[in-house]
Amino acid sequence: MKKKIVIVGLGLIGGSLAMALRGFEDYEVVGVVRRQATADYAMAHGVGDAVTLDAEEALRQADVTFLCIDPEDIIHYLAEHRDHFKPGSLVTDVCGIKGAVMAAARVLPETVDFIGSHPMAGTEFSGIEHAQADMFQGAHYILTPRPNSGEEHLALLERLAHHIGCRDVVRTTPERHDDIIAYTSQMMHIIAVSVCDDRELFECQGFEGSSFRGCTRVADLDVELWTQLFSLNRRALTAALDRLAENLDAYRAALRSGDDGLLREKLAHSAARKHQLDLGARPASPYYV
Repeated sequence: MKKKIVIVGLGLIGGSLAMALRGFEDYEVVGVVRRQATADYAMAHGVGDAVTLDAEEALRQADVTFLCIDPEDIIHYLAEHRDHFKPGSLVTDVCGIKGAVMAAARVLPETVDFIGSHPMAGTEFSGIEHAQADMFQGAHYILTPRPNSGEEHLALLERLAHHIGCRDVVRTTPERHDDIIAYTSQMMHIIAVSVCDDRELFECQGFEGSSFRGCTRVADLDVELWTQLFSLNRRALTAALDRLAENLDAYRAALRSGDDGLLREKLAHSAARKHQLDLGARPASPYYV
């Protein structure tokens, strides 16, 4: 009898994961959804091997459970279903915030292992209709284990990450994850929406270049999801924005001074740091947000 991977939530990431995981070792991939229309779409488009609306029954049979829902929903789901997970099973998630989720996972019985996960992939779109089997190709897969997480479960997640196309697996702490993601992802979204708040936005049509389109691409975001991600990582994101404001102020001061030498020096410094960052770097996932 095949073991089961249950994916709770077949949206953009959950749906992509269900597609990418088909054929993984001796596992059957089962999606858990709330609406029959989503189940029908999943079955018609090969999103997983099976789909059910019966969450409790699916969780009782799951050897691995992926929680692919919004972060606040994950927090409530863990509390609601704490006694429904199969003893000895692994529960994980794909959420872009780890501290709050890992804290919520403390409600689980000792017989259930929870390891935080974050595949660094996604798009500005949402919903199962945008799911892609190759979503995770070239992506980083981040793990935030608990001190007592089982090595067999960590090894399983590493094999799973490679199966879906991730280029590497990185282990870190929830706190370090949230500090870094505040800078590399969440702050980028703040920049994008801030650019779109400029009063000149609609006056620039016809003048947009690829840099403008690239900068603002992620501004058309899922408002509810990103409200949760920002608020649950408030401390780290605020610190990252404070550093950004200092750097912007330094460039504004250089421009106001009229000192082209100072401006040239700052630009050369920044460009050299970007060059150093890119040395030896491989392209990231095309579906990276």
